[in-house]
Amino acid sequence: MSNDFRHSVETMIPALRRYARALARDSDIADDLVQDTLVRALRSEKLFLGGDLRAWLYTILTNLNRNRRRSLARQPAMMELHDTTADASGTEAEGRDISRALATLAEDQRAVLLLVVLEGLSYRDVADIQGVPIGTVMSRLARARAHVRAVIEGERPALRRVK
Repeated sequence: MSNDFRHSVETMIPALRRYARALARDSDIADDLVQDTLVRALRSEKLFLGGDLRAWLYTILTNLNRNRRRSLARQPAMMELHDTTADASGTEAEGRDISRALATLAEDQRAVLLLVVLEGLSYRDVADIQGVPIGTVMSRLARARAHVRAVIEGERPALRRVK
């Protein structure tokens, strides 16, 4: 294993953790996703053919999270209880509003929003990571932004009419 490759992967750990925590919304699950991503990346160094290491690592993490969500979908759902009676003001309340808005996004929309806004990736990179056309990334991002805006402004997110 080359030391340059290992060092490059190590420098990506904070960004991977940030993305995984925002995606999974649970720090323990996020840490597991990052660890699994690192293990796969280091074991698969021969498969990395150069290019954007960051996009490659995000792709691995995204696929691991997809697999995790698929296996969870086969299990009975458990609901977490939240204390909604707490009185908050200022940035704490705004942070909670943003977290609530992100939590209600569809998984694909949340992932696109996080990769573009939080991680600063280009639409092309996100399209490659998600395995979708660039137009799909753009529409998911537009829907995600509209949904977050509606939730923060206290509106009920509109459902699209299908004719």
